[in-house]
Amino acid sequence: MPKLKTRRAAAKRFRRSGSGKIMRRKAFKNHLLEHKNQDRKRKLSKMTTVHETDVANVELMMPYL
Repeated sequence: MPKLKTRRAAAKRFRRSGSGKIMRRKAFKNHLLEHKNQDRKRKLSKMTTVHETDVANVELMMPYL
């Protein structure tokens, strides 16, 4: 069976956590930051898990994750 290619855009966005879950960055922290308060920006900086309904799609994009 031939090797499968990884979608490079997905490889730059997703990581596997130590427990095996797929992690992603949170949205809404790229611009227009001056009116967002510090607590909100700090929470947006952290990683979060990919929702369980999207895990199958991410694993298809990254077969060797």
